[in-house]
Amino acid sequence: MDYSKTLNLPKTEFPMRANLSKREPAFLEFWQEIGLYDLLRQKGAGKQKYILHDGPPYANGHIHMGHALNKVLKDIIVKFKNMTGFDAPYVPGWACHGLSIEHKVAKTLKPGESKIRVREMCHSYALSFVDIQRDEFKRLGVFGDWENPYLTLLPSYCASILEAFGELVRAGYVYKGRKPVHWCASCKTALAEAEVEYLEKSSPSIYVKFPLKKAAFEFPAHTSVLIWTTTPWTLPANVAIALGGDHDYALVKAGEEVLIMAKRLIPVVMKEAGILDYELLGEIRGKELEGGLCENPLMGRESRLILGDYVTLDQGTGCVHTAPGHGLEDYEAGLRYGLPILNPVDDNGRFTDEAGEFAGENVFAANKLINERLKEKGFLLYRDELTHSYPHCWRCKKPVLFRATSQWFISMDKNSLRQRSLEAAENVRWIPSWGENRFYGMLKDRPDWCISRQRAWGVPIPAFYCLGCGQSLLDVEVIKETANIVRKEGMDIWFKKEPDYFLKGVACPKCGGKEFRREEDILDVWFDSGSSHLAVLKQRDDLSWPADLYLEGSDQHRGWFQSSLLVSMGATQAPPYKGVLTHGFMVDAEGKAMSKSMGNTIAPEQIIKKFGADILRLWVISEDYRADIKLSDEILTRMADSYRKMRNTFRFLLGNLYDFDPEKDSLACDSLRPIDKYLLSRLQALVSDVRKAYTDFEFHRIYHLLNNFCVATLSSFYLDVAKDVLYTFKPDSKERRAIQTVMHKALLTL
Repeated sequence: MDYSKTLNLPKTEFPMRANLSKREPAFLEFWQEIGLYDLLRQKGAGKQKYILHDGPPYANGHIHMGHALNKVLKDIIVKFKNMTGFDAPYVPGWACHGLSIEHKVAKTLKPGESKIRVREMCHSYALSFVDIQRDEFKRLGVFGDWENPYLTLLPSYCASILEAFGELVRAGYVYKGRKPVHWCASCKTALAEAEVEYLEKSSPSIYVKFPLKKAAFEFPAHTSVLIWTTTPWTLPANVAIALGGDHDYALVKAGEEVLIMAKRLIPVVMKEAGILDYELLGEIRGKELEGGLCENPLMGRESRLILGDYVTLDQGTGCVHTAPGHGLEDYEAGLRYGLPILNPVDDNGRFTDEAGEFAGENVFAANKLINERLKEKGFLLYRDELTHSYPHCWRCKKPVLFRATSQWFISMDKNSLRQRSLEAAENVRWIPSWGENRFYGMLKDRPDWCISRQRAWGVPIPAFYCLGCGQSLLDVEVIKETANIVRKEGMDIWFKKEPDYFLKGVACPKCGGKEFRREEDILDVWFDSGSSHLAVLKQRDDLSWPADLYLEGSDQHRGWFQSSLLVSMGATQAPPYKGVLTHGFMVDAEGKAMSKSMGNTIAPEQIIKKFGADILRLWVISEDYRADIKLSDEILTRMADSYRKMRNTFRFLLGNLYDFDPEKDSLACDSLRPIDKYLLSRLQALVSDVRKAYTDFEFHRIYHLLNNFCVATLSSFYLDVAKDVLYTFKPDSKERRAIQTVMHKALLTL
């Protein structure tokens, strides 16, 4: 006898295997056909807005796992808000300007191509990758207004950038000055703080003697002030030596020479230099040395002894080589003391004639030549190599220079921009909370924002220069008119028309001249993206300003979060966001940063092909994004197994509800058994805990709560107990219907 016919065995068309990589494209196509995103917008119409403003990725290359992590986290939040009574539209965006794109295009162009040609090629390149990345993001199951994204290259967006810039000009924040900035000789452009990354670099570590020529006290013959530096190439620009006013210095006799250095550092310096026999001749306070004169051992010019509160005694000699053209603290000290600001280095990173015998040499290559010349002259006390953290260009990865050039800046302290921004940040919700201190520290110490770039692909700075007297013209009304023209005719119009097309007869405020040349520099791309809240949130009817949330990697504490706040505080006097959430970076199973050079990267496309996008999404929600996030094939395999167990639970529920009609067969709570009521109470607790986890942005807790409930509470406990009743009791028995009532509720809730 076939006893199986006497049992209520599960029946379902829900397949045993998920086959996600094959079936997901059909789901996406169906959502597209029915206009699911638009249906959500219709359903949310009139409800309270919740705006998660998308930080624009660069339209350059395929997406990587950092992109996938970021977009899925955003999608989780937006979908939760849509499901809990909010109207939460999501408008994706792309950063389409900048050096990364111009670099790629430059490889395909002949030398000497016009700016218009470069811009046309960059425009096409950026749009091609917008299309590629859009499809890749959609494949992740991310909902959004993908057909109407914001692009920083659109005329309307460029016009908004110019309008934001005009507001900062109106408020007096923008100025042109000659001061030291990070400079990439390879890319031939200035860089902002956010465009610099610190990598390990080997540099010479040298102790150099600067002969003392004049002081307020009598000193022995052959007395020198000893400095320490890891950048010998900056010595041709030296004009001073900074000392700590309250530090104790000493005159140390070593052989026939006398060296002046910080008393506390004598043992360290002498040991490193291999000098065992030395004598302390006397002590003096740093402030007593102020005003003395040394001689630059390379150039023969005077080098003044000055005071600086930045002089520390944690390394070196306590006597700091000062070149105002090559360092910000040096520059500020130079202003206080009226020192010359020398920059004997050209745009290509080579010495100019101002550097004398080193003219034409690459500055880094010249380190060796400078050391040799110092040794020949008897001014090199000791030389070694030091591996240290050094600023590199974020695009070409080559070490940068710090050199004084003429650039456009946004003043951080004009009209208290820095202080007002710091105060505004205190009223922002930071997730995780430690982000506030990190952001605060970076903003508190940042220099004036260098916003000019010597490139072609970007939004030009709408300034002009009088051909008669050289006076720069940065006029609010001209900027406003330029923005109107750009909105109608596109950004390339700046390079196609003569200045009078924008100036409309405006005269030079200094000499009255009416002939001008245009500014060729473009705005920093961080100003582009930092204006997005004005260009997008304030311009689109389906959005609102300020944003409820910005969500990006923790590197954006220095980047987009900061540039957005500064533009907003300068233009609107208020922050552009109510909350800021940051996530960590991708690392492999051993905790090492993922990089192509190390060969430990995993592309989203690989994961989707092997496991499906749902496994990738489940992995995102399972990880504590606040720290660096580990990823490996083994981790994904475990996640796929976890997914399979949860899916099997759903399949069991469906299979045992084939003959259950909730309208007719559901039982009231009073008719349920204690075990049924227990399961429902656990289900309700799950709902409460999950909602709180969503609200607290603790998504990894959601995964663990759901996984534990499905695998342990529901499957291993309740359903295991329920099987006998489900299979052997009469189909419409009260006991079976009670279990089915609970199962139906659990299925819908999950």
